[in-house]
Amino acid sequence: FPPQLVRAANTLLKKKVLFGSDYPLLRPERWIRDFEQLEIRDEVRPLVMKENAIRALGLR
Repeated sequence: FPPQLVRAANTLLKKKVLFGSDYPLLRPERWIRDFEQLEIRDEVRPLVMKENAIRALGLR
């Protein structure tokens, strides 16, 4: 992921970025492994992996 995207995901876009696996080209396990290597703030990780999708899809 480009550094600009990581920086934006940690700040301006932290409530906008969603998990996406590009399945079947990239399996979720691969995406998660790569995501764990990024310098994403601990408080932003659950937003990207779950909370933003719950809010966007109205699942609360």
